[in-house]
Order: sequence, then structure tokens, then C-alpha cells
Amino acid sequence: MKYAICNETFGDWPLDRALDLAKKTGYSGWEVAPFMLTDNLDRFDAGSRNAYRKQVEAAGFEIIGLHWLLAKTTGLHLTTADGQVRSRTSEYLGKLADLCADLGGNVMVLGSPQQRNLPEGQSMESAMENAAEVIRAVVPRLEQRAVRLAIEPLGHEEGNFLNTAADARRLQAMSDSPQVQLHLDVTAMSDEPTPVPQIIRDNADAMIHFHANDPNRRGPGMGEVDFIPIFQTLREVGYDGWVSVEVFDYTPGIETLVVESMKNMRSAAATAGI
Repeated sequence: MKYAICNETFGDWPLDRALDLAKKTGYSGWEVAPFMLTDNLDRFDAGSRNAYRKQVEAAGFEIIGLHWLLAKTTGLHLTTADGQVRSRTSEYLGKLADLCADLGGNVMVLGSPQQRNLPEGQSMESAMENAAEVIRAVVPRLEQRAVRLAIEPLGHEEGNFLNTAADARRLQAMSDSPQVQLHLDVTAMSDEPTPVPQIIRDNADAMIHFHANDPNRRGPGMGEVDFIPIFQTLREVGYDGWVSVEVFDYTPGIETLVVESMKNMRSAAATAGI
């Protein structure tokens, strides 16, 4: 099992301190939220990208790629009826593909519910068509930079678009490219009536990335979800990608979240025979 952690977990910690704790705890993958690097992507130049990549890799990590792709942006939206906004969104996702590749990553997780939720009065069919149009426009850049886009379903508490793995698979098919695949997240899957292990089995052919967390918005094993059958299923389907910790409730404190998440995952994996 390859364990990673999302960089926003560490808040305003200096990068060297965050990397040191993560490495000592046992993580070897580093997942990047672009807003943690810059508030202006165009100004985060080649020198800045190279310096960040070198520091992370020197600490013993592999940069997996990006998530929270559209978070904290303005004027961008995936499903909007405004064609100019969709065009700008495609252009921005293309720039993120460049950032991802420049950092050494190869996967981008498309979640960002606030920038994809259906506006009032819009049909789901229209939203799907608009989102697929945005994604198809990015495919040439994804191919050029050897980056894959992983569509992320999110639960109903997060928004009203792509609430199930089946919805995400539909958008994936409409995107019509092997560069567009699926991301699964334990919190999101827990919102579905289908058991989490079955969702994993049903979508193993398209799943290229995985987030470990709990519906209480804390780390894996820090809530009610049993990770033993989840890890057993990941082994069963032959998943060889990253299991990346993403949390949203930082109340326990950064060190507790980082350490307890790893402890719980290793325990579950050992029981699962991994």
C-alpha cells in the first residue's frame, strides 16, 4: 500500500516542517492543492515550480498530482450555461495540467463542488453536456503532458452534481478519452446506499486514485467507517495506486490527524493481509 497525504492538511506550517512530520509518520506521496502554492497560477513560474518539486522530492516524496482544482478561483465553473466561462474553465484546467506535470505529478482530481454545482433551473442533462464539453477541451493538453483527470463524485452535503460513482462514470464516458478516469473518496461513497466495498468493486476498472477519510470529516479510522473491508477490497481488485489522506475537520490538531490516520490505515491494512 502506498500512502500519501494532501498538503493542505498542514495549514500554514512551513513546507520543511510538514514534509518532516509526514515522512517520519510513513507517508511517501504528496498531493497538492494549487491554492496552497499560489493565488495566481500565471505568476507561479518555472523557477518556483522547480524549487517546490526539488524540495518535496529531496525529502523523499513523490508528488502525485493535484486536487481541489477549481477551489478558491473566481469566474470559473464546470456546468454553467455561459460558454465563455466554460471556455475559461477549460483553459485553466489546461494550465493546471502543465503545473501538475511540471511538479512531477500525473493525476488531477476534479472535485471542487462549488465550481460545478448546478445553477437553479438548469437540467442535469444540460449540466452533464456542459461539463463534458469543458473536459473534452482539456484532453489534448492532458495527452501532451501525460496527465490523467480523475472525476470525483461527492456526497449530497457537498453539492448537487456528480453525487454517485455512477454519475461520475457517465461523465467519464461522455468525455470520451482514456485520459479521463475516476477518483473514489470514502466519505463520498459513504453517502451512497451501496456499500463502499461494492462501489470499489463496481468501479475498479476506472479508479486511478483514492482518498481515505471518514464522514465525520476527519482521517481514516477516526470515525465509524471500518477500513478493514475497504482495504480488503482494494487488495481484491488489485488496486496499486495511492491511498491519500484528505481531511476537512482540523479540530484534533495537525499532528494528531497525520499520525492517527497512518496508524489506523496500517492497522486496517495488516488485518486485511496487506
